[in-house]
Amino acid sequence: MAKMQTLTAKFHLGQIVRHRKHPFRGVIFDVDFEFANSEEWYESIPEESRPRKDQPFYHLLAENDQAYYFAYVSEQNLLADESGEPVDHPEIEEIFGPIKGGTYPPHFQLN
Repeated sequence: MAKMQTLTAKFHLGQIVRHRKHPFRGVIFDVDFEFANSEEWYESIPEESRPRKDQPFYHLLAENDQAYYFAYVSEQNLLADESGEPVDHPEIEEIFGPIKGGTYPPHFQLN
């Protein structure tokens, strides 16, 4: 009988995170428990920087000093943002309520 692997995510929906190498931060709005983007996207990452595919990948409402955008980031490249500063992405209010204790609560509740 095959052993089933249970995958867990280190970060959660509504959590503010920052990229380990690049100057941006964001709010997690979705999680893929393994890589689920296109091969073209994956191949566009320089080989020496490519993350493993067998880890959670996070969809972020991201921001840097110049822009707001969506980002898709591997777990190995994220750190919890401990600054306590809110994220100003214009789409946050569509998905989340007001920030509480450094986390944005989703408008919906999972049962």
